[in-house]
Amino acid sequence: MQRLQLLKDTFFGLDVVQQQLLIGSAVALAAGGILAYVLQRRNKARSIPLGEGWWGAGEKILSEDHTIYPFSVKTSDEEIKDLHRRIDSFRFSDPLEDCGFNYGFNSTYLKKVVSYWRNEFDWKKQVAMLNKYSHFKTKIEGLDVHFIHVRPAVRGDRKVLPLMLVHGWPGSFYEFYKILPLLTQSQDGVAFEVIIPSIPGYGFSEAPHKQGFDSLAVARIFLTLMERLGFSQFYVQGGDWGSLITTNMAQMKPDCVKGLHLNMCMSTRGFKVLLSMIIGPYLPFLVGFSREDVRRLFPYFEKNVWEILRESGYLHIQATKPDTAGCGLNDSPVGLAAYILEKFSTWTKKTNRDLVDGGLERKFSLDDLLTNVMIYWTTGSIVSSMRFYKENFKTNPENRIDAKTGIFVPTGLAAFPQELMHCPKSWAQIRYRNIYSYTFMPAGGHFAAFEEPRLLADDIFQFVKKVEKL
Repeated sequence: MQRLQLLKDTFFGLDVVQQQLLIGSAVALAAGGILAYVLQRRNKARSIPLGEGWWGAGEKILSEDHTIYPFSVKTSDEEIKDLHRRIDSFRFSDPLEDCGFNYGFNSTYLKKVVSYWRNEFDWKKQVAMLNKYSHFKTKIEGLDVHFIHVRPAVRGDRKVLPLMLVHGWPGSFYEFYKILPLLTQSQDGVAFEVIIPSIPGYGFSEAPHKQGFDSLAVARIFLTLMERLGFSQFYVQGGDWGSLITTNMAQMKPDCVKGLHLNMCMSTRGFKVLLSMIIGPYLPFLVGFSREDVRRLFPYFEKNVWEILRESGYLHIQATKPDTAGCGLNDSPVGLAAYILEKFSTWTKKTNRDLVDGGLERKFSLDDLLTNVMIYWTTGSIVSSMRFYKENFKTNPENRIDAKTGIFVPTGLAAFPQELMHCPKSWAQIRYRNIYSYTFMPAGGHFAAFEEPRLLADDIFQFVKKVEKL
């Protein structure tokens, strides 16, 4: 009765135009619901083809070596001297007055970062820190694939479950170093055996030598990796590109992926989404919105159109001519740092744009930030990492087979408040048909594992316990 009264009060509180709009929308919603039901019944595909590929140099070899061999991160005095020489020769520009990070990385603060990098940052110490976990490589589809494999120290009577974590851009496997000890420690009798691969073309994984290497190819390679490690069933988790890659893994082999946990979820377009954008601000419960959904989504144009336009210039460059912009970034360590670290500012909290230091050291240490940059710099992988956008946007992503196929494995979604775009549960359910948990996270942005490792770890544990019925 209270909801009916609220509905009545809200409706009669609107002007005539808004009332007519809502009535028309309600009729359209009913018709659209029937149409959606028919289309859903017609589309019964529960998986997508695995496919095949070869991304190595030259012709495909007849038999591939399946050996998994240890790998360690290395550096040299020559590498560090070259870095310092390039830093010393960088030409700084003067920033505009009072611009903060609104024009990109503020060069006044950049001088501070570069001074620390040149005079205090200890790369050899960071390399030793990177090697505290076990690194490996193995050849898959012609590429040397790098990964970290960490087991719980003592199994005991705990239930140990395999979990793959997948990074995105401009991150790396290092994003997960703070969350690793939290996941490998037992929580209510559950712990994880964690596998963290580097996407081919990122960090220490070999870059593809041929065109067409998209998220579907990565998903297939990572499925092969898990099979090679002896896992027939496992959990996967990802954000940014990692969310698409792990989603594709769940679509390709739903019998192998026991559960899919995401900290970034992109909604699909369609009739339901359009209507909920119209009705949602006024009668959110009619379209499955919570008050928090309304707070994060609206005003829609400001938060989801204008905001994305302000933050997506890099995407258009990398999805069209990545090699051109990449030339300068691959040659200048300072340029590379500015390009990458600017994302760790605004993608962590949007209002950081207004700060002269971008708020970077409020959430991260310079050692952590520069270690991630050094993974790109020392491997020369910025260009190949940028090409991944080109490969995934060569055609309309909505026309790909994975975009037209639902995801039916148990799914957990962690919605962080500072993520680039918010996806309500009702929108996520259009594609993810078996959502076990949906959590409004209290803090954090795009780099969830790097920013809020405890919050993300706890959400992964609660999701897996639901799936395992523990």
